[in-house]
Amino acid sequence: MDRELWSGLAVFAEIVEAGSFARAATRLGLSASALSHAMRTLEGRLGIRLLDRTTRSLSPTGAGEQLLLRLRPAMSSVEDMLAELDQARDRPMGRVRVNAHRPAAVHVVLPRLATLAQRYPDVAVELAVNDGLVDIVAERFDCGVRHAGGLQGDMISVRISEPMELVFAATPSYLEEHGSPATPDDLGAHRCISYRHTSSGALHRWEFARDGEMFGRAVPETFITNDADLMRDAALSGLGVVCLLRLQAAPYLADGSLVEVLPGWAPVLAANHLYYPSRRQPSAAFRAFLEVMRD
Repeated sequence: MDRELWSGLAVFAEIVEAGSFARAATRLGLSASALSHAMRTLEGRLGIRLLDRTTRSLSPTGAGEQLLLRLRPAMSSVEDMLAELDQARDRPMGRVRVNAHRPAAVHVVLPRLATLAQRYPDVAVELAVNDGLVDIVAERFDCGVRHAGGLQGDMISVRISEPMELVFAATPSYLEEHGSPATPDDLGAHRCISYRHTSSGALHRWEFARDGEMFGRAVPETFITNDADLMRDAALSGLGVVCLLRLQAAPYLADGSLVEVLPGWAPVLAANHLYYPSRRQPSAAFRAFLEVMRD
């Protein structure tokens, strides 16, 4: 079988699985126009239409369905063979695609990548930051990183961090002008810096912890952003009270740029877990990545 025909068949299978040219193009790292050209070439060579396309939907034709019935097992067999060859390498090699929420990406995954590079120089990492829930199988990620309770089902889960402490803080100048809140109810008279989830569009509800119990409170949302670093910078500019990871706020608390408020009221986030599909044979590169993340 010539290379162009095999490539076209692989593109066809990817388009059907992704459900659109755009999503398939993202997965393959190609343009949608390149995929469209590949499909036209494949259908031209085979002399039959494989896809029914409209502006809103895409589905295989009857002939396309028949082709997929034979093609998928063949491609799966090739993937299994390549996985077996991968295990025989003298040292791990390849790319690991990781999807993590921002705090884990910055404070858990990124600090360990230097160790990975030192131990396994032929392993590359692609780290995508996404604070929403992502179907890592459909999006072709090797693994995801989320707090316990936010994991996909049917996954192997490995804890890779301790629980993450939060802190409420504001600048000395802001507190001098507005006073320091003594309880969460006092925040009703303050300017508050809030977070909007990018994936869902929902505003994050401020939460508090006392005597082992968690509860939420509505606060005045006088500045809203979907970026945790911008929240920190807004607080440093004196815009109001913010809730940050203690790790993120630590340098500014240490030098006095920020002052902790409501001590003892901040909740603790659950530990981060790395999760990956239980049905997929992990590559040598992924096993090397997992080893470092567990250290």
